[in-house]
Amino acid sequence: MTLKEDSQRPLSRELYRRAKQQLPGGVNSPVRTFATVGSYPIIAESAKGALLRDVDGHDYLDYIGSWGPMILGHADEEVVAAVQQAVSRGVSFGLATQAECELAELLIESVASLERVRLVNSGTEATMSALRLARGFTKRNKLIKFAGCYHGHVDALLVQAGSGVATHHTSSKRAPSSAGVPESVIEETLVLPFNDLEAVSQQMQQQGDKIAAIIVEPLPGNMGVVPPIEGFLKGLRDLCDRHESLLIFDEVMSGFRVARGGAQQLYGVRADLTTLGKIIGGGLPVGAYGGRADIMDHVSPRGDVYQAGTLSGNPVTVAAGLATLRKLLGWRDPQSGVDAYGYLERLGKQLEQGLQPLIKESGCCFHRVGSMFTLFFTPGPVHNFTDVAQADHSANGAFARFHRGMLANGILLPPSGFEAAFISLAHTEESIAKTVAAISSTLRDG
Repeated sequence: MTLKEDSQRPLSRELYRRAKQQLPGGVNSPVRTFATVGSYPIIAESAKGALLRDVDGHDYLDYIGSWGPMILGHADEEVVAAVQQAVSRGVSFGLATQAECELAELLIESVASLERVRLVNSGTEATMSALRLARGFTKRNKLIKFAGCYHGHVDALLVQAGSGVATHHTSSKRAPSSAGVPESVIEETLVLPFNDLEAVSQQMQQQGDKIAAIIVEPLPGNMGVVPPIEGFLKGLRDLCDRHESLLIFDEVMSGFRVARGGAQQLYGVRADLTTLGKIIGGGLPVGAYGGRADIMDHVSPRGDVYQAGTLSGNPVTVAAGLATLRKLLGWRDPQSGVDAYGYLERLGKQLEQGLQPLIKESGCCFHRVGSMFTLFFTPGPVHNFTDVAQADHSANGAFARFHRGMLANGILLPPSGFEAAFISLAHTEESIAKTVAAISSTLRDG
């Protein structure tokens, strides 16, 4: 059954009403409210492959994919079987396991910059730990981040953050993006425009001996997909080397999404520390941080930088992550024999080419890297957070109307103009053709 209008979701509306009595805003993560697209939440019942069903029985082609982890598609049989087997052995031990060692080995084998890795429970925990480690290793306090890059809800990084922070909150350049974050906490955080290497160079010339690390999404997806311009990441690498600062790549989203080795493989730049999440847990709560052995050996119990977690390396999460990565890295299209990344690139290219004529007509800007994409409701070019913010992100703006129209056409996109959408291996050429047709009719209907 395909949704035609919000009134056809009576059970979703009632459940949302009930949830608002118990949960802040009725949700457990802000962007799930759909408030900024002038609607109310999709209440999910089940999902399989590329399709998601809501509690009212409507089916959607899903391009949220749990915000990135579901690269195989929903409820993959091999992942489900691995989780069931793990649960049957025990859901948590609080002790080391063989499987967590195997996952760590697979991560180190895949991502060139990893020599040691520590598993944690979320992307936020991973970036928080990586920053503490960078400060402990360098004995410096200051950090450089980029406007529009979101690194989880770490206090020191909630300045000009992207993702849900940009969707639901506004703040001045130097003010925290959230209440409850003291200004003193962000005093050591310098916020610069993404893709502006000259601004970074000037800041490093002035304060390079105080900068512990530069942290960046090498391929941002939290202000929509905004690729780095040529030379930007290499320039960051050179500046960090020159000033003996650490370069941290937040690949929670891009890791194993755009290439086996993440964005650093795609762009040929190696980080000192890397954070991972999403895909490496197969949809279960997960995070990881890792990098050079001489840096990681400062982590407790071997070193003096403390970080711990009762559920870190949880056996059920690790089982889902291993099953996902093993299938992803061994996957071949039965017809063409192309690997997973080649197949995802083919679908992404089909989507991009199908939309090209319409994009020019509508005055929009379309960005895609591999299986990540965003349609910006601004003519572009889009190189940074300021460019993204030029679009109308209000509840009655162009993106909100587009999003509601796509729902009516059975296509589920992220309910924010500051987010990336994701193609999975469960999508097909027919899925993409349907999506192109839906986007075309929605844009033309206004």
